[in-house]
Amino acid sequence: MPKVLIADKLSPRAAEIFTERGIETDVKIGLDRDALIDIIADYDGLAVRSATKATEKVIAAADRLKVIGRAGIGVDNIDIKAATARGIIVMNTPFGNSITTAEHAIALMLALARQIPQANASTHAGKWEKSRFMGVEVTGKTLGIIGCGNIGSIVAERALGLRMKVIAYDPFLSPERAFDLGVEKVELDELYRRADFISLHTPKTEKTANMIDAEALAAMREGVRIINCARGGLIVEEDLKAALESGQVAGAALDVFANEPAHENPLFGMENVICTPHLGASTSEAQENVAIQVAEQMSDYLLTGAITNAINFPSISAEEAPKLAPFVRLAEQLGSFAGQITHTAVKEVRIEYAGDVAEMNTRALTAALLAGVLKPLLEDANMVSAPVLAKERGIAVIETTRGQQGAYESYIHLTLKTERQDRSVAGTVFSDGKPRIIQVKGIDMEAELCPHVLYTVNADKPGYIGALGALLGDAGVNISTFNLGRSEPGGEAIAIIGTDELVTEEVLEKVRALPHVVFAERLSF
Repeated sequence: MPKVLIADKLSPRAAEIFTERGIETDVKIGLDRDALIDIIADYDGLAVRSATKATEKVIAAADRLKVIGRAGIGVDNIDIKAATARGIIVMNTPFGNSITTAEHAIALMLALARQIPQANASTHAGKWEKSRFMGVEVTGKTLGIIGCGNIGSIVAERALGLRMKVIAYDPFLSPERAFDLGVEKVELDELYRRADFISLHTPKTEKTANMIDAEALAAMREGVRIINCARGGLIVEEDLKAALESGQVAGAALDVFANEPAHENPLFGMENVICTPHLGASTSEAQENVAIQVAEQMSDYLLTGAITNAINFPSISAEEAPKLAPFVRLAEQLGSFAGQITHTAVKEVRIEYAGDVAEMNTRALTAALLAGVLKPLLEDANMVSAPVLAKERGIAVIETTRGQQGAYESYIHLTLKTERQDRSVAGTVFSDGKPRIIQVKGIDMEAELCPHVLYTVNADKPGYIGALGALLGDAGVNISTFNLGRSEPGGEAIAIIGTDELVTEEVLEKVRALPHVVFAERLSF
């Protein structure tokens, strides 16, 4: 009989579900790391929220562990790499908190508009400062939403019900999806310029970390009000404090902070700031939902092998896994390659499977490819969530299959259609089991993708390769591989350069400044 440990406080319904399905269940809350290490070897499943840390040492001691279930979205408390290496499935419940978090954002916006916490404290103190707390209406005001995915779209719907005008910035939000939601899709600079309220609903990634800094705040409409129920670290808190003090920002309502638990923060004590202790998911309904979902998902896996909402493993049967695995890796790399060089909204993902690969589980391959496309901007994207995330943003996904074409027995060809242009890349798996890029932008070439890549598009002119090599050499960048292709002599050329380390932003700007360079980007795989 499988055995599960519930190590964090979950709704009692979770334990009931495990028991009803014949799974032995222990509830032991508040274990420290050493205590968890001492007992984890007895369990097949571990159910947690955010308090329990499934570290590398905990996982190393988990001889029987098959699945870790996170009741919620974030998995920062779980060592995904260590779990994957041990063959442990990590699951989360990505949609159980959506309504609760969206409602908290709306509540904070209204509290901010009417200074409700400050007025409440004043009245409790026996004061009657009616004239002091002059608020603003939200009706007719413009709400700017940064990140219009699952939660952001719910906030948009609620705000429209309050008769607000809603504008949204999201690189993956298609015009069609924006129309369906009733929001206006805009670029980030326009959102800053027009919004009376700004609500953040984007994950924290390399591109979004510290996105609300002094420069962004200065670009906003004077008197803007900012709400963040998404992730700490999206806002540079010292810069926000300065903007609040100057009056550039009229007020802020924050549920998340750069460092949590937040016992000290530069924004604490400011009269025009509302703070809550990461309450986005803290409703009885949300906690019930995520507890039920994680228990059902873990039970399904332990009893039948079914995998749902896995962070680190695709829905692939044991029989097809060995043959499919290298093509999953190829699909991820093709998607990641195209996603990292695409900076405008994706409207359509077109995938062609040719040859033997067309007879495989293309659904899993498409999920892997979409995860690669979306992950540069949506850190939580994985093979399970990527198709849902694409659908939420109105991205059309078109698959075609065909027999063998040309010199390769199998290949995958990807085209991303954006508002401005198409991006295409193709690849195959060689007999050594390693993925290869065989075509970019219709230009034939052959390249194995390294962990760190510099990608350039340039005019095919003499001296370019030498100038690029000299620049990288002067910067101390060691080249591991160098692959070239061109459309025709003197036409457009591309280079995929593997480097020992990711080139710095400073070096990248120098590459972009070289004569004949049309496009340059640093990529990670």
